[in-house]
Amino acid sequence: MEVLKIAAYLHDIGRSRQDKSKGTICQDKSKGTICHAVKGAEMAKSFLDEYEIPEDQEKNIIHCIRSHRFRGNLRPETLEAKVLFDADKLDAIGAIGIARAFQFAGEVGAKFHNPDVQPEHTEPYTEEDTGYREFKLKLGKIKDRMLTDEGRHMAQDRHAFMESFFERFLQEHEGYK
Repeated sequence: MEVLKIAAYLHDIGRSRQDKSKGTICQDKSKGTICHAVKGAEMAKSFLDEYEIPEDQEKNIIHCIRSHRFRGNLRPETLEAKVLFDADKLDAIGAIGIARAFQFAGEVGAKFHNPDVQPEHTEPYTEEDTGYREFKLKLGKIKDRMLTDEGRHMAQDRHAFMESFFERFLQEHEGYK
């Protein structure tokens, strides 16, 4: 539990570095030249080296941080890394995930909704990046990426809510409700 608590506390410490690097699109289609999971693991390592933490725990904490990213290439291997990965993804879906998707779309100057464009034919991190696009291309896939039984169970419920929400959203946007 100590590994998980420390990893959870530190898992996004590289986020500001990634955000500051926004200017190019990375290989994984995210914006920025720095991956926050990789940078965060580096930052956490230098921070953790100042404390007396058993080497195996420190390595596990670093692994948890490096492997928590949805678009990342490193798969979580330890139980703690899998739990952190699932918790991070659960935070991105459901009612909170929908709110964050629309907030993010607003931050990049996107339209509220664009029914004239298929989400698959739009670019992320642009004016075309609506909350609905985020659901269709990312949030809607998260439930299938969960790694633990409890994470899968919780994700199913949150996914069902998102589907219901966006079904109603599209109906209202078209004037049917």
